[in-house]
Amino acid sequence: MEFVKVSLNSFLEYLQIEKNYSQYTVDCYEKDIESFISFLEAEQIQNLQDVTYADARLFLTRLYEKSYSKKSMSRKISCLRSFYRYLYREQIVVENPFALVSLPKKDQYTPRFLYAEELMKLFELNDLTTPLGQRNQALLELMYATGIRVSECAAIQLSDIDFSLQTLLVHGKGKKQRYVPFGKYAKDSLHTYIQNGRVQLKSKSATNTNALFLNNRGTTLTDRGIRLVIEKLMNKTAENIHISPHVLRHTFATHLLNEGADLRTVQELLGHENLSTTQIYTHVTKDRLKTVYMNHHPRA
Repeated sequence: MEFVKVSLNSFLEYLQIEKNYSQYTVDCYEKDIESFISFLEAEQIQNLQDVTYADARLFLTRLYEKSYSKKSMSRKISCLRSFYRYLYREQIVVENPFALVSLPKKDQYTPRFLYAEELMKLFELNDLTTPLGQRNQALLELMYATGIRVSECAAIQLSDIDFSLQTLLVHGKGKKQRYVPFGKYAKDSLHTYIQNGRVQLKSKSATNTNALFLNNRGTTLTDRGIRLVIEKLMNKTAENIHISPHVLRHTFATHLLNEGADLRTVQELLGHENLSTTQIYTHVTKDRLKTVYMNHHPRA
């Protein structure tokens, strides 16, 4: 299986160098392909070129048996399809056994979002007299104001923020960049954190960093660290409010559409490559459309 792992490493380098994929995406590809390699070992298949369409179908069956979600199975199959496409290009295999494997039909998915009153309760949780409280407030305000992904939030540098124009330079998937505006609440909380809380946090470390969000040791707050911050805030709420960085992103998009923003604008702000990805938010705006219709149609 040694050559299999060499091929995997070569593919991961291709994703980083030629495709400009983020480290997080590359790590996800690596995990998915390693699970497939474990499957090959269990089935005593020694070479990548020996994998057939029947083996690919069997792998999908194994995923079903392990109760993987349809989304996870689709991701794994898409990953392996790309892997074999690369192997075919490099003439390591003569066919792609995953080319004809059908992806499971996706479940209908309605994004979870927060209502205005739930958001207000979140914004009232932080102790703004402490460095971590100021950081958490700035984190919440900025994520809700811009709808950025957690990986994009962790990557923000001080130089990415333009306070005069109230815009944020976001480093998105595939190293694509976009500018996203933010409002007064985010601006004020960022000012407070940068001028006070961040200074105190940075003094705890000898490492010089320009990252916007720092942890309690004064070093860069990671993706996982941001998730933990949000999780702790959720546990502080007296009511059963489920929040995550992605729920804040969903809330950003839903509130914009509810207030009349067009889908193309929301697509650009979210950094979605395809409009179909943004269209999932139209499901949660039906109540608003009904209200507008009832209030304005002459024969409603």
